[in-house]
Amino acid sequence: MDLHEKIRTLPTQPGVYLYKNARGEVIYIGKAKNLRSRVRSYFLDAAQANAKTGSLMREAVDISYILVGNESEALALENNLIKQRKPRFNILLRDDKTYPYVKLTLGDRFPKVFVTRRLRKDGAAYYGPYFPGNLAYRVVELIHRSFLIPSCKVDLSRYHPRACLQYYIHRCLGPCVEGFTTPEAYRQAVRDAEMLLEGKAAELEKTLTERMMQAAETEQFESAARLRDQLATVHQLQEKQRIATAELGDDADVFGYHFEGNALAVNLFHIRRGKIVDRREFFWEDLPEIMEAPAEEAEQDEAVLTEESHAPSFPTPASKNRSPGTPVHLGSGARVGDHNTHPTEPAYPATDLWTLNETGFNPGQLFSALLKQLYIDQPYVPRSILIPADFPDRELLASLLSERAGHRIEVAVPQRGEKRSLVDLAGQNAKQSYVQRFRVLEPSQKAVKEALADALMLPELPHRIECFDISHIQGAETVASLVVWEDGKMNKSEYRKFKVMTVLGVDDFASMREVVHRRYRRLKEEGKPMPSLVLIDGGLGQLRAAASALEELGLTTQPLASIAKKEEIIYLYGNEDEPVVLDRRSPVLHLIQLIRDESHRFAVGYHRQRRAMRDRESELLTIPGVGPQTRQRLITHFGSLRDVQQATVESLSSVVPKKTAETIWRHFHTEEPQPQ
Repeated sequence: MDLHEKIRTLPTQPGVYLYKNARGEVIYIGKAKNLRSRVRSYFLDAAQANAKTGSLMREAVDISYILVGNESEALALENNLIKQRKPRFNILLRDDKTYPYVKLTLGDRFPKVFVTRRLRKDGAAYYGPYFPGNLAYRVVELIHRSFLIPSCKVDLSRYHPRACLQYYIHRCLGPCVEGFTTPEAYRQAVRDAEMLLEGKAAELEKTLTERMMQAAETEQFESAARLRDQLATVHQLQEKQRIATAELGDDADVFGYHFEGNALAVNLFHIRRGKIVDRREFFWEDLPEIMEAPAEEAEQDEAVLTEESHAPSFPTPASKNRSPGTPVHLGSGARVGDHNTHPTEPAYPATDLWTLNETGFNPGQLFSALLKQLYIDQPYVPRSILIPADFPDRELLASLLSERAGHRIEVAVPQRGEKRSLVDLAGQNAKQSYVQRFRVLEPSQKAVKEALADALMLPELPHRIECFDISHIQGAETVASLVVWEDGKMNKSEYRKFKVMTVLGVDDFASMREVVHRRYRRLKEEGKPMPSLVLIDGGLGQLRAAASALEELGLTTQPLASIAKKEEIIYLYGNEDEPVVLDRRSPVLHLIQLIRDESHRFAVGYHRQRRAMRDRESELLTIPGVGPQTRQRLITHFGSLRDVQQATVESLSSVVPKKTAETIWRHFHTEEPQPQ
């Protein structure tokens, strides 16, 4: 049955359709209220020479479909299938990154606290999301300092013979060693952390006060002092929370865009409690097919969106369970209620459903696909989503999001007033983002550091990065290199070479473990600070080998990452199943590649040096009458093995006895006649 005949048999019910090419690959996914009518419209579009539909239909040879109960179900299924299959004729978010959450592993014997960007049904409690990402790390650090709950990778399902450094610096209760804490004390610390994360400050304050007084009465002064410090921390957070809520406002996400020269920048402002607390940027490059869109429905074109996040300091998280933090102003400092900060001219005119604006670009088509991928299946969605262009599925999407959130969510296209001013403000910032992305060749060093810290979830801006690489040939002369990036440039005076001592044969993992252990054991013994990031040239195997070396040294909180050579995927230790895929133009990726390539160059150079020394030693020492001292005299005099090979008997005789010189000459000239 050919494609035309198959389309005639399609039902007229709601569903999702999947176009496939000759290799059976899904190349486009769409949804429809009436499958047969919607799919038939593609042939009409193709006959009318619609550029995008024509290219799709020339490649499509088969179609399959999935029936659903209603259009809302079709919308949700379409979004899930697009994320799973990544068809090339759909708009895709290559790095559909979410903001981080704080994860409390309540299902474990001794729960830990982590920062994560992915939510799973694993019995853990998740709190967030946090704006920006570094706020989540500050909350986790607060929990470490105040409640002594760890976030290390140590297996707490069993006891270990000794504790790591975190216990001895009073950042952990030590559940890894029997007798250091009791299950009851640990559960109490977990309950305190839960109340803090859930925003139950008053209840937590009351509990801590009662326990502090009880400890003082029983003369447990050390415990009372620790509870007093926790109570002071809660008081400080309450003061910050009062400041943050002094001007209440609705939670909203505001979008703006700038299109120019077949490239697009989109800005998303997160407004929480009436203040702009963070901004996200999306970039879309080379849009040849999206210029013409079908009039009936949102057709996502082949393109890839990438994201970078620019985060100010000390913002507040957005969540039903909000963690403490003080929001700050971003960009122009606009805030809901500030009428004097909005532009007088709109950033772009409003557009009708699926109509092209004055640039020939269809913004409604973009926002239809973008909002679905950003908000469907997300645990938290703000009550208002403000966009600059309308699209046919807007009310349906709002209904679906409202149903899942349990309260009304508005997806609006404001035309005037304060909300429209916010949309125009986002548009102005999108234009600035476009200029920085596509017209400025090199971002500032601080911007790169901020982007690097956000992409790799570092707790602070990176000051020093140390990168390791292993080099050998079939396991021979295995060596390692360490290169150092420091404050924007490579610090060659800090480079180090390692000769692998304990590994025989080909074992990159064991070699990496040895050199990482040697490096940071020495830093620890000398009392020197650890780098902001340890970077490994390799994949998951090398990453885990390095992590085991750090864990053995008690450095369980050291940021650690690796970059795989072929895929250019970055793996973060502790989040290996969530690899970071950066845009090929990303300055963060370029920086990491620069450091990795320098490490590789340095390792290969040292390996060649070791191999040359090995060859030089083995070649001369096989000649009768040549020992280590004679070999050294020859190399010192002639400079290299090649020059020794090319020397005459007379030249050699000036360094060694004539008989030895003749033996050396014959060794290298066995097929040539002996000179008279």
